[in-house]
Amino acid sequence: MKKIIICILFGFSLCYGQKETAKDYFIHPLDIPIVVSGTFGELRSNHFHSGLDMKTNGEEGLTVYAAASGRVSRIKVSHGGYGKAMYIVHPNGYTTVYAHLQKFSPEIEAFVKKRQYAKESYQIELFPKTGSLTVKQGDTIGFSGNTGGSSGPHLHFEIRDAKARPMNPMSFGVEVKDTKKPIVKSLWAYSMSKDGHINGSQQATQLRLIPQDDGSFEAEELKAYGKIGFGVSTIDKQDLAANNNGVYEISTKINGQENLKIEMNRFSFSETRYVNRLIDYPYFKKNRSRISKLFIEPNNPLTIYKNKINNGYLTIADSLSYAYTIAIKDFKNNTSIVKVPILGERTDTISKSQVTTTPNLVQVHENYTFSSGIFDLLIPKGSLYEDTYFDIQVTGETAVIHNDETPLHKNMTLAFDVSHYKEEDKKQLYIGRINGKKKVYYSRTSKKGNRFSTRTRTLGKYSLFSDHQKPSIVPINVSNKQWISKATHLKVKINDSESGIKSYRGTINDKFILMEYDYKTGMLVYDFNDKINSESENNFKLIVLDNVGNRATFETTFYRKP
Repeated sequence: MKKIIICILFGFSLCYGQKETAKDYFIHPLDIPIVVSGTFGELRSNHFHSGLDMKTNGEEGLTVYAAASGRVSRIKVSHGGYGKAMYIVHPNGYTTVYAHLQKFSPEIEAFVKKRQYAKESYQIELFPKTGSLTVKQGDTIGFSGNTGGSSGPHLHFEIRDAKARPMNPMSFGVEVKDTKKPIVKSLWAYSMSKDGHINGSQQATQLRLIPQDDGSFEAEELKAYGKIGFGVSTIDKQDLAANNNGVYEISTKINGQENLKIEMNRFSFSETRYVNRLIDYPYFKKNRSRISKLFIEPNNPLTIYKNKINNGYLTIADSLSYAYTIAIKDFKNNTSIVKVPILGERTDTISKSQVTTTPNLVQVHENYTFSSGIFDLLIPKGSLYEDTYFDIQVTGETAVIHNDETPLHKNMTLAFDVSHYKEEDKKQLYIGRINGKKKVYYSRTSKKGNRFSTRTRTLGKYSLFSDHQKPSIVPINVSNKQWISKATHLKVKINDSESGIKSYRGTINDKFILMEYDYKTGMLVYDFNDKINSESENNFKLIVLDNVGNRATFETTFYRKP
């Protein structure tokens, strides 16, 4: 009983501590003015941005500090994603995350490298035992970089709650100078009922925005009837950077009464892919611009919505007038207002939306299977947000599964029967996706007997391809019989233009060396400070495999003072 009471009290204090955490609990992880290239909750491909991207003046190697005292709970090093990342759990229950690091602090770097060498792998995930790696607020924990999926030098910084849900770091006092209002790029209206219409049409309609003297916008009067909704494309810019960032809040009112609010304070990773339900996904795929729908459709469990009245929809009656208002805010409360006058006007002569029917109706709550020739397909239930007629075409070894303007929430499985291939030819086979520019992308291929399959969340064109080309290996700063005593690193560039790089292994005098791989540049780098080589004459060997098993080997002898 005593243990139960203690647990209850601890849980209460943890929840209370998280709720009441002071804004000055965390310090900035960088000692330069905070300028961001990405805001919390920003709309990204298939996810919401889970932190702040802090600019580092285009440089790598800036000192990164622990935002608060705590223990290092997780370290992950990967080729993509967060690259080199560190997770620190704090006494108040929160976790801070520091990603795309160039390297860790010397103590932590040594801790990681020891385990990388033991595993003989650059990619590694570690969960240090409690008490093994502790830090104090302000301690150097690493240095900023550009590792993983980063498209430029910066620090990705997160604050997560006790349930591992990312929260807006600005709520904890991270200061970003911002005196600029969000920018409204476009406004759209959607007819959402069978008998409804907007300006005589059931098609999505872009509305012309007229700037007003007070800085707000007013749309031209809209004539509508039935159930309708709106969508807005908007960005925010801060004072010290030109980056197009996400907004903090969008709220709407109809005749002065709130009917929906979108607020970027917290979300869970389990819901982040529903960003594809928030936005007008087909429009994004066609135009590369995201429209946030200001209404909540079925199969949308996002927790970012507040003050939901009729899920944001409006029901427009004939001969009545309405005043619809959209307020778009950044975290500093700079606000852009859009006003939309609506006149209810029913008409029977409307341009109706046409749904193209096919024999292939894929339903939200049912598994869907399809087979034709050597091809078969499984789309599991829950993959779609709404029932959709698919256009599926199979010709020989090529299958076109609808189009990529329809989002998939779960992986579909598509497979080919390869029994008509010779055994020796199957080794070089893989499944590839062909984009609109006819470029082929390797899709991870599982080979079981005569059935080759892949799991993917991208609809489109897939086919079988053969890769007979070995990866290329190009030495950058080493050549045979060369003295490189002054070099701090050994650099080699690798590439595979077909199925892509799968793995690599480097050795010096038959001893494994840790080579960091940047897939964006194809560069492999070994740090001589690892001191694997202690001889004057050194044999360097690198083996690289692509995704179908083609092997390339590079060997050379170099000299270096011990």
